[in-house]
Amino acid sequence: MNKRALKNDFLQIEYFTASQRIMGLSLTGKPNMLADIGGTPPIQTPWGDFHFRGGHRLWHSPEAMPRTYAPDTGEMTITDLPDGVILETQTEPGTGIRKRIEIHLAADKPSATLTHTLINDGFWPVELAPWAITQFRLGGTVILPMPVGNADPAGLLHNRQFSLWPYTRINDPRLKLGDEFILFKAEAALPPFKIGYFNPHGWLAYWLDGVLFRKTFETQIGLTYPDNNCNAEIYCGDLFIELESLAPLTKLEPNASVTHTETWDMFSDTDILPRNVQKMLAVS
Repeated sequence: MNKRALKNDFLQIEYFTASQRIMGLSLTGKPNMLADIGGTPPIQTPWGDFHFRGGHRLWHSPEAMPRTYAPDTGEMTITDLPDGVILETQTEPGTGIRKRIEIHLAADKPSATLTHTLINDGFWPVELAPWAITQFRLGGTVILPMPVGNADPAGLLHNRQFSLWPYTRINDPRLKLGDEFILFKAEAALPPFKIGYFNPHGWLAYWLDGVLFRKTFETQIGLTYPDNNCNAEIYCGDLFIELESLAPLTKLEPNASVTHTETWDMFSDTDILPRNVQKMLAVS
C-alpha cells in the first residue's frame, strides 16, 4: 500500500493513501515508534474485511461488532496543506459515518496537531464519541497520570474510578500502581490487558528507545464519556500497545459533525516528567 510522508526538521509522519492510517512517527534519526501489524488476519464483517494494520486510526466509541469494524480501505480524499494534510474516508457502509483526520506539523519543534472529525451522513441520529487510537511497538513503558486531591471539600467522595475489561488481570505483573502515576510495561503476555479511567490531566505518554511520546487532549469535566466515563484507555496485545483518548458521548444528528483534537509532542529525554516518574522509569 502506498505511503506519503510529512516532515519538518524534527520529526516525520507517514500515512497510507488508500487507508486512513498513520503508519510512521519518528524523531529525525530515530526509528519508527508505531506498530506495523499488517500480517494480522482480518476480521470479517457484513461490509467486507477489516484489516489490522497498526499505526494511528480514528474510530467511534462505544465499541461494537460489527459497527466498529467497518472496513477503512478504499478511495480516500487527500488534501495537501501548507503545513500538513487532510485524510478523509468515504462514508462507512452500515454506519453512515465519515471520518476525517487533519494533521498540522509545528514549524519549530517535534510536534503535530491532529483534529479528528466524525460526520453523520446517515438519516438518523447516532450516539457516539470520537476515539483516537495510537498503536506503538512493544518494549517501552506507558505513563498514566492519576487524579489527585479531594473530589469534595471534606474529602469524603471518591476521586478515582477504573474500567477493567473481562480479560484484564488485576495482578498483571506489567502494571505498576502509584498514587500519582501508573506505569505499564509494554511486553507481550497473555491474556491481553486493557484499562480505562477519567484522566483530568489530559495527557498520556510512552517511553520507548530513548524517545518520549506524549499525546494531550481536552478534558471536559461533567460530561459523559464511553466505557463508564473513560476519556483515556490503554490496551496491550502480543504485538503492540495502544494509547487511546476519547471525546464525550454525543448524539450526532444527520449532517452534523463532532471533533476531537490531540497534540503529539516528542522528546529525546524524560526531563519534562516529574522527578519521581523519571526514577520509576529508570527501574521499570
